[in-house]
Amino acid sequence: MNLDELLYNTYGFSSFRPGQREIIERVLAGEDVIALLPTGMGKSICYQLPAKVLPDSILIVSPLLSLMQDQVAQLKKMGEKSVVAINSFLKPEDKERIWSTLSSYKFIFISPEMLVQPFVKQKLKQIRISLLVADEAHCISQWGFDFRPDYLRISEILPHLNFPQVLALTATATDKVTEEIKKYLALSEPYVYSHPMDRKNIVYDIKKFEESRDKIEFIKEFVQKYNGPGIIYAGTRKKSQELSMLLTELGVSAAFYHGGMEHQDRVFVQQQFQNGELQWICSTNAFGMGVHIPNIRHVIHYQLPTSIEGYVQEVGRAGRDGQPSLATLLYAQGDEALLDSLVMDDLPTQHEIEAVYRHGAGALHLIDQGIVRETAMRVISYWMTQLPVEGVIKQMELLRSGKRQQVLKIRELIGLQGCLRSFIVQCFDQQLGGKPDNCCINDGIDYDAFEVFSPSTEKHFPLQWQERLSVILPI
Repeated sequence: MNLDELLYNTYGFSSFRPGQREIIERVLAGEDVIALLPTGMGKSICYQLPAKVLPDSILIVSPLLSLMQDQVAQLKKMGEKSVVAINSFLKPEDKERIWSTLSSYKFIFISPEMLVQPFVKQKLKQIRISLLVADEAHCISQWGFDFRPDYLRISEILPHLNFPQVLALTATATDKVTEEIKKYLALSEPYVYSHPMDRKNIVYDIKKFEESRDKIEFIKEFVQKYNGPGIIYAGTRKKSQELSMLLTELGVSAAFYHGGMEHQDRVFVQQQFQNGELQWICSTNAFGMGVHIPNIRHVIHYQLPTSIEGYVQEVGRAGRDGQPSLATLLYAQGDEALLDSLVMDDLPTQHEIEAVYRHGAGALHLIDQGIVRETAMRVISYWMTQLPVEGVIKQMELLRSGKRQQVLKIRELIGLQGCLRSFIVQCFDQQLGGKPDNCCINDGIDYDAFEVFSPSTEKHFPLQWQERLSVILPI
């Protein structure tokens, strides 16, 4: 089989990007694969191209509805009609049609929560699956232990699918995360491809302030000096809305985005950003995964990220076109307190664990009574099937210990005197293969590399909702 010819006929590309050929060859050889490719390196091709050769359906476990819809839209744009995303937003009649014709779909996208439902298992058991793809596989480690424990149950579906091959795709993973991916996908001896994660065109900056209000002044000056598109990551939903309002009052086209918004509103904001109607998105970490905008120039972290892994994931949304992009992390005295609360508050407390165990199958009413949080209930319910109460308490303490280590890494990054790039790369168990001329704040940054805003480059966007609608849905 001529892979170069297949690549050209399918995508019009004359050559593979680094890593793609090796991964695809291993998949076609029948091996399980874990592929670590930096953001923008074309991970989707690693399952889409083999699908042209593999005889049966490809099942893609995807973390976000917006990501699923984006990938479905891309495939349909390429002319692929046998693709479907199974999610809770489907109408009953659409679900019925999909279940009755499931075997006709080449690409089936699904969330881990939907995947482990007994009814879905039975439906998938009735068709043939060539390959199970765990997209954004780092979520198994980053989200599976915190608030989406169904990520830890993906391997339970494998016997129902007659043990298909598995391809795990992610942009960032430490050795520890890679081992957790192996464990929770039941991979005994997978081929692991790990591409150097450093992106030379991204420049790392840290700005330090005495008080948080000084960050506001910095952002006001920054967005009026430098061209977007850009993302400002806030630690909370409230802060994302406040920052969006601030930029709008300055006459800068901006919107907020967070998980508390209605699905349709999130899609609308994302489309505006992709269409160039918005220069800035002010968001929690809910925004970015699967967003394919090549020319994002700036990523600003208003508050400290909760881990180096999350930081690199978010920074990696910038500069996919290879042009200079700036990652700016803002720090003020006292930010560590918010970081600690954001990181530690996710996990179930000992009180919640013991309360759920006492009530057993009837524990759900504890959510309504405010005794146990909904996310904590999901996590505890999973671990109840694995461990006795003492074991779950110990497991949560181990996870807290791991999170404390993540917080220490962020604190170390803030106080670092040496090269930020070298430190970040070492956090992923890699070595830096040379620095770019424009590297990081501790090595000196040439800010002239970034386009300065001027009236001649200003864009005017429709502000009224009727005008916005006419742009997105022209008559």
